[in-house]
Order: sequence, then C-alpha cells, then structure tokens
Amino acid sequence: MRNNQFAIRPTDFDTQIKELKEIKFLNKTNEDETSPSKLLKSFLKLSYPEIKSDQAFAHRLHSLQATEDSDVFDYLENNDQVSVSAFYNIALQLLQFNPDVDFDFSDPLSAMKKIQLKVSDHKSNHFDHDEIISAWYWLLATHTKNGQSFIDRLATQGYFVPFYKNTTKQLLFNGKTLPVFDPHKLIREVVYVESSQDTDHDGKLDLLKAEIIRPAQTENGLKVPVLYTATPYLQGTNDETGLEMTHNVNVPLRHKEPNNVKYEDIEYKAPDEKLPDKRPINGTAKEAEEGFIKDLCYSLNDYFLARGFAVVYASGIGTSDSDGMRTTGGPEETTSTTAIIEWLAGNRVAFTNRVDNIEIKAWWSNKSIGMTGRSYLGTLATAAATTGVEGLKTIVTEAAISSWYDYYRDGGLVIAAGGFPGEDADVLAEETFSRRLNPGDFHRVKEDWDQKLIEINHDEDRDTGDYNTFWDARNYHKNFKNVKADVLMVHGLNDWNVKPRNVERLWNGIKNNNMVQKAILHQGQHIYINNFRSIDYTDMINLWLTHELLDVDNQAEKVIPDVVIQDNVKPETWNTYDNWSDPDNDKEIFNLAPDKLTKTSSKETLSFKDSLPDDLYQEYSKDNDEWQADLLKDDSPLNENRLVFKTDKLSENMTLDGIPKLDLKVSSNQDLGMLSFQLVDYGKEKRLKVSPSVLTPNGIDETFDWRKDDLREFELAKETDSKMITKGHINLQNRHNPYKTDELIPNKLYDLSIELQPNFYNLIKGHQLGLIIYATDFGMTVRGNQDLKYSFELNNSKLSIPLHKLN
Repeated sequence: MRNNQFAIRPTDFDTQIKELKEIKFLNKTNEDETSPSKLLKSFLKLSYPEIKSDQAFAHRLHSLQATEDSDVFDYLENNDQVSVSAFYNIALQLLQFNPDVDFDFSDPLSAMKKIQLKVSDHKSNHFDHDEIISAWYWLLATHTKNGQSFIDRLATQGYFVPFYKNTTKQLLFNGKTLPVFDPHKLIREVVYVESSQDTDHDGKLDLLKAEIIRPAQTENGLKVPVLYTATPYLQGTNDETGLEMTHNVNVPLRHKEPNNVKYEDIEYKAPDEKLPDKRPINGTAKEAEEGFIKDLCYSLNDYFLARGFAVVYASGIGTSDSDGMRTTGGPEETTSTTAIIEWLAGNRVAFTNRVDNIEIKAWWSNKSIGMTGRSYLGTLATAAATTGVEGLKTIVTEAAISSWYDYYRDGGLVIAAGGFPGEDADVLAEETFSRRLNPGDFHRVKEDWDQKLIEINHDEDRDTGDYNTFWDARNYHKNFKNVKADVLMVHGLNDWNVKPRNVERLWNGIKNNNMVQKAILHQGQHIYINNFRSIDYTDMINLWLTHELLDVDNQAEKVIPDVVIQDNVKPETWNTYDNWSDPDNDKEIFNLAPDKLTKTSSKETLSFKDSLPDDLYQEYSKDNDEWQADLLKDDSPLNENRLVFKTDKLSENMTLDGIPKLDLKVSSNQDLGMLSFQLVDYGKEKRLKVSPSVLTPNGIDETFDWRKDDLREFELAKETDSKMITKGHINLQNRHNPYKTDELIPNKLYDLSIELQPNFYNLIKGHQLGLIIYATDFGMTVRGNQDLKYSFELNNSKLSIPLHKLN
C-alpha cells in the first residue's frame, strides 16, 4: 500500500513539546527522563490505555520485535540508546503493518520510504533524547495501515476518555482537533427557524425544522463552531410516488421550432412578492422543548461531534415538520438553506415550537458555520455560498451541482443523471416532499402541492431540453461573484450522476474572488471518500475546519495542496497540483480521418445510422451496461451505429487536463438530430474500479465506543481492453447555445463545436486515445430508435485535447 498524507502540519520542536504535554504523553513521570530507551518505553506504555498492569504491559512488549534478534521488552531493557532502525520496526508494528508482508526487520526505513511514511530527522543511526520526542510526535500524526492517524487509533482504544471530565474547550494536536468531548453526553434538540418567504402561500412565513447536536460543555458556556448539513432526504422520501412519476425515455427526439431567443429573454428575475408579517415574539427560552433520538446521516459530521463541534441538520422547505414547497434547487431552497445559517449567526429568529412563538437563540454557537454534504446536500451548500450569507465561513462540497441544467440537461437535450433515466426536477421534488409522510399536514396542502408539481413539470420543459428561465433560476454560476466563504470541493472524475462539469465550473468560476479554494478529485463515482485507506481525507478536513471555524492559525491554507487528484493508473496514489483545467493549457490537436485520430487532414465523408433492430433496442433499453460494453468493443453489434477514431499507439504518456473540444461538420437526414461522444482509453490494462471495495466492514471507529464506518479503497479490476474517459452530448438544433433553437435542414452540413465533460486522465505509453461518435446514449438520452442517419465531412474536423502543464 501507499500512504498519502497531506494534512501533516510542519511543527517546531518547542511546539511539539507543548502539544505532547497537553495530551499527556509528556508528564510528571517522564518529562525529566534522560534515557532515550526509557522515554520510549514510557510512550509505549501510554499508547496501550487498555492495559492496566506492568505484567500485561511487559507481555505486550515481548510480543513486539525491535530488531531481527530482539523483542521490544528485551531491547529496551538492555539498551540505553534507541537505533533509528529499531524505532521504526516498533513504529511499523504500532501502525498495524505486518512484518514479512509490509516490511523487513533488517531494513524498516526502506518500507517507510515505499509506503510514504514520515521518518523523523536524526543526526546519527541512533535517536537522542530530543529526537525520540520528535519521532514520537510525528508517529502520532502518521496514518496506520487501516486508514487512521495513530493518535486517532489511540483514541479508539480509550486514550482520551480520562480527558472527558475536565474538557472545557477544544484540544489540538498538529493543528487538528482531538476527541476529548464525550460523545455519549451530546445534547439533541429541535428548533423551528422562521424564514423570509411563504412558499406554500398560507399567509405565514415558512417555519423550518432544525435538528441540533451539541457538546454538553455548551451548557457551561462553551461556544462551539457549527457544521450544518442541509439534507432534503433526512425526514424521509417518497420513493413509491416518485417512481410512479418517472418519465418514459423510450420516446423519439422531436423537431423544435426555430427561435431567436436571447439570454435576456429567459433570464430569471426574482419576483417582487409581498410577504406576510413576521410572527410576534411572545417570550424567550434558553432550553428547547423537543429532542430526538434517531441517528443522523453523515459519518464525517459524527467524527467532529467528539471534537467540540456542533452539528445541525435541516431538510428545508416542503419536508416533514417544516412548511413550504420543494422546488428542486430553486431560489426558494437557497433562501430556506441560508435561513438556518442566519439563525446560527444570530441574525434570525427561531422558536421552541410551532405554536407559541417563544424565541430561542443559538446562544451556544460561536457564529462560525461550515457546510458539509454530498450531492443534493453539497449542492445546497454551494447555493448558500453564492449568497454571501454572513456567518458561513466555509463549505466542503462533495459531488455538488453548480447548475441544475448541467445535471438534467446538456446542449439542448434532456440528459439523465447517470443511473436514473427518466428522473427530472419534478420527480425529485416529489421524492423529497416529505410533508406527504404526515397525513394530517399533507391533507391541508395536497391541492397546492399537486399544482406545484404541474408547474414544475411544465417549466422543466422535457419537450425541448432547452435552457430557459426555470433552469436559469437554478444556475448558481450567475452568483459565483458573491462567494466569500472558503471552498473545499470534492468530486469523482467518474461521476456521471453529478457530472464533472459541475465542479470544474465552480473551480474556475470563483478564482478571482479573493478567497481560498481547494479541490480533491478522485477516481470514483458518486461517493463519499472520508473512509479511505490511502488518503488522509478526514485529517485534511479536520485541519481545514479547525482553521476555518475555530480561527486557529494552523496554516491549513498552505499545508493542504490546492489540487489533489487520485492517479488513474497507480493504485493508492494521490498527486498534488497547483491547478486543474486551466483554460490556458496547451492543446494537442488531432484530425479525424477514417478510423484514425491523426495529424493529417482527410477529405472523406463518413456516416452512421441510429436505428437498431427491435430485439437489440429492447435489450439495450433494459441493460444500459451491456450497451456501454458493446459501444466500446472493436467487433460490436453497434458497428453501423457509431464512428470510431483512434490514434496510433502512444509513443509517450499523455495527461489530459481540462475540457476536450470537438469541431465537426455534420448533417442529419431529418430536421432533427442529436450526437453523443465518448473519449476512450484503448489498451489492455488492469484499471481501478469506479466503486471502492470494502476492506474491513466497520473497520473505522470515530472514537472510543462511538460510531463505526467501513474501511474502503479503490482496487484494481480484472484486465479490460478499454475504458471510457469522458463524454458529451448535443442537440443539433442547439448548435450555438442551449437556449436558442436553430433550423436543421435535412442533409445540409453544419459546423458544430462541442465541449465534452472535463477530466484529468493519464494515458500511458502504448495505449491509444479513441473517440466514438454516436447518437442515442441508452444511459442518458431519449431512446426513440428513429430512422436517423448522420454524415460527417472530415475536412477540418478536429479533436482538441488539453494537456497538463508540467510544473
């Protein structure tokens, strides 16, 4: 395995001494000890908090090996000095690495280098007194084989339990918070925040349920930072009624009437609505009237509960125990999301219940709020950040949408989120409208909700797939200029649910905002990565949030690389970069020629048809994975339904970094048409799976006797002939932009330029870069099986590949 740690903060020796005293590894018993071996023995004894007797401790030391010939007990008894080699033999065992598998007792430093573990500075082959202290400090900060830092592993064994009774504030080590708050004494309460809108038009401002978990020490005056997750799924979902609404995608592509629409014709402008009066405040209270016992939804948040953070969950408008209507990413949901932040920052009213108007303040909040969450959750964090709301200091967005058009549409086409053909904004609104789950409440709003669904269905416009006012209202790019919170964004380069364009546009869209931004890009799909072995993601977030929300000068903005990208070739390898998808990257230009991507232009004309035999069409409609596999095969049932272009075998490695672009000259035999594109890596290779494997079920403890999570990692799959790198789609009637529809005269050639989804991908020497042009994408587009034929004049048809700049 390879260890990738990006959150180890450079720390001088005086600070190491100070922090080791604070966490009681240096104490009255050992701080005057001058013998390196006895000092190390004292550290080892403290690192087994579960062992109570000297005899049991001696047995444990006898079970560890210090050199090829001596166990740890005998070595420390018979040596005053500690060799560097012996120290790291011991360290590797403490870090759960296996001798003869991961390292050799004769040369542990080679294993340290190979695994990428930090070796402490030393002047000779033996550690002196101060060097032992420093080496132990760095060992505590080092990750074990099983995905946690050594100090976090000690926490799971109960090391910090004695700290619980005297904890009055957050305790730090190497710039990160430690689990010194008893997670079994958390306070759970519910409040109802009054928003500034009335989305169900009942004449009252919407009340929003917020569920709070905070440390017991807040009752004694401690003010804590807040992690807030806006999650419309938390209060329940309507999977059955949502499934009934799912749209049929086995329908033909339609001709669209040409128009001369300009952006100003469809630009969203907030309506000027008269709002109800605020509720009168009939009194104040410090204690909430309602609690809850259910487990909530995010293990990363759980991790911080023992580290002195409060966590708040709110589902927003249209969910159980809240007022209002769902709008699937509309401005109303942004307002609903920021209302909770405003209350946490002391700028909005909340009540103890929905009836009495008794105000309760977030008196325990330090008014520094960070938002966390994946997918819809991260999307609402992005939306909130684009308002510049006071109190929001940072967002950690994972697989977040930055424009809902880029989620459900592409280039004038209705495009499914990967894995969900037929879902759309109206379906998602219904699935998350958990007011339905409270029959008494739902009875009062049913007619209004039915009308709202009709409105969303009409406005999303599945007939044309065009960008319109509905989608403009859900385009957060327009407000990127307002982002002042620091942003840490996480995304999968194989995520075809929330496609990579969403994170790339956020990355490049906020570069001039004078705030700190970081990106972590992994090789997975639509997943969390806080439970991976090969990267210290949780430590990175700990360093980041400690800096952002506790205002600790731990240099997080410098220590954490600007861009971390998981390598798609080497397992358990994460590389760092200064930038991603730089528009100024150099371009490698390939001409399209029959079967080839080449440097020589061609005057040939090539064609393919879209229609399939009915049995094959039905088969692919039921099994999109089979269709995708056949699309990439050399000898395929789809040979007449695609064009394939390949480079010669690459003579050197090539790294794609950014947005591939295509320039084509194309015609359709009808007055309608669509094209789809895939870039492909051809070459026999074992490639990483896009879904991580579970290495150890429940293998990660959040802290002692507290929540567990599976330990995961991306592993190599069986050898394959190819892998899709990225894709793209376009309606031929939206050649210029997604809101203007152009005429398409049958058999007339048109110039077409298209941007594929961005990526970062290493193509290795001996492989071939391929381009597939086709029409129906069985996983994403409508599937009409129409008698369509597309022709391409190859002269001046080009593929532009952005190349990574070498540092």
